[in-house]
Amino acid sequence: MELPVVVGVDGSEPSLRAVDWAADEAALRGVPLRLVYASLWERYEGAALAQDLGRSSEQVLADKVVDAGAKRAHRREADLKISAEVLPDDVVSALLREGRNASALVLGSRGRSGIAELLLGSVSLAVAARSDCPVIVLRGSHDERARPGIDQRIVLGVGEEAESAAAVSFAFQEAADRYAGLQAVRAWRWPAHETTDYPLMTGEPARHHEQRATEILDVALRDAVRDHPSVQVLRQTVEGPARKVLVDASATADLLVVGARRRKGHLGLQLGRVAHAVLHHSACPVAVVPQLA
Repeated sequence: MELPVVVGVDGSEPSLRAVDWAADEAALRGVPLRLVYASLWERYEGAALAQDLGRSSEQVLADKVVDAGAKRAHRREADLKISAEVLPDDVVSALLREGRNASALVLGSRGRSGIAELLLGSVSLAVAARSDCPVIVLRGSHDERARPGIDQRIVLGVGEEAESAAAVSFAFQEAADRYAGLQAVRAWRWPAHETTDYPLMTGEPARHHEQRATEILDVALRDAVRDHPSVQVLRQTVEGPARKVLVDASATADLLVVGARRRKGHLGLQLGRVAHAVLHHSACPVAVVPQLA
């Protein structure tokens, strides 16, 4: 069974850009594209037209949004198999349910209520923190293309083993599909209990922590490198907070991939500080890949 790429639409400009990205993503993967609109999203103008047609303004809006989105996706990828549906549910619940049978969810950074894209919208954040499948949130001044972009580079943030395996696999497959290079980054820190004198970080203790980061990176990538020999990999260990290191790296990337640990049976948000930070501040789209614990 081919699991589709699912994109949430609401008629806003960010969601239309998400349709473009999702169409490219589905074409790259060779899977169908599915557009969904949650009927409980906020209502807006169109009441007069709805009355003329004998239907509620929300019904008219929903049909217009999914139809426009499907046509846009078809113009972008003419051979793509596309389906669209209006779902009678709140947006977060609808998208989480769709994600159970999707290869990925694609979302704009903000919906119609967004004033600016400086911070992530609540819907995208809630879905990224709870989804069973990878969630791609379109952040930053990208070119709305999932196909190889200007930088032709994917950045992978390598965290602890408990949260990174699925993200590593996802990032390598994305790089292979796009014929893009992969920059695998492991951030490392100088433990606060060892010294507070920053200049001493050039000594032997610092080399020990950097070497440990290199070892973690090599172990995390070992199987994926073997399975994807065509992907050119740049390994990088950087001293500093992981969230800052990855946000800096996103400035010249087409996609930033991070993992998020999911604990079975836990119903709250499960995102982690690093994923939360890059979703708010990344300069490029972010893929949050769940890792079941």
